[in-house]
Amino acid sequence: MKTKLLHFFLIVSCLWTFDCKPSPSSSEETLAALIPLLGASANASLCPKSSTLPSDIFLANTVVSASANVSGFSDPKKAINGVCGAGELVGSLDVYALETTGAGATMVLSWGGRIVKNVQDNDFIIYDNSFRISGDTNTYAMDPSVIQVSLDGSKYCGFNPSYTAGNINLIASWTKFGGLRPVYYNMTTNPLSNEDLFSDVGNGFLLGGGDGFDLDNLDPNDPNDVNCDTTTANDIKTNGFKFVKITSASNVINPATSTNFPWPPGSYNGSDIDGVVARELQ
Repeated sequence: MKTKLLHFFLIVSCLWTFDCKPSPSSSEETLAALIPLLGASANASLCPKSSTLPSDIFLANTVVSASANVSGFSDPKKAINGVCGAGELVGSLDVYALETTGAGATMVLSWGGRIVKNVQDNDFIIYDNSFRISGDTNTYAMDPSVIQVSLDGSKYCGFNPSYTAGNINLIASWTKFGGLRPVYYNMTTNPLSNEDLFSDVGNGFLLGGGDGFDLDNLDPNDPNDVNCDTTTANDIKTNGFKFVKITSASNVINPATSTNFPWPPGSYNGSDIDGVVARELQ
């Protein structure tokens, strides 16, 4: 999980217990600013309220493979028990955490044999637990993940993501990755329809948050593809896919540098998976 959350609460604790701010008014302002964060965190803790998932939300519901063992966040069922986003300023804790490297940096999910169709615009959404850390520079505590899909479980095609080597916490520095944008959808406290989740609100953001992917953007020339060629990519574009593989970017080679993609500071583990939603299933 992101250590920025821990730092944040340590600072608040300092303000409350030791009055480490010189001015009482400034302490009061800080505590007042904390109220919405505590509210968002409380809302996240209420989710999921039951084991029954919304029937109209096409959530990935099967863990095909997962071997990460991050203390406190090692239950892979957290990636399929519903989306519990906490909003712009807080990351959900109802997640399955991947490792930064090794076999535990990857997990594979499916829809129990059903096929995610290629329909229009974004065909599925990856939900992580990123959150904004600066209003001035539009920077986020994020967990970039490389996304690949497969129809048969052995040939995986990706989207050829790229990193500009700019500010590592700017969304604009990362293209075609999961784990970049906050999650606003919470199936308990902020329920939305499947159609709502795919509503584009501008600048790459969706109404329910998360990162959307369009199967038409699959790239058979992605160097990190697994047994994927033009025929395989076109087959998925035409017929859809059954499996989605999510890998912490820190465990994937950046073709531009021939070294692994960098990992944003503030997290002691890899990507934190809250769920994956398809636009249409067959």
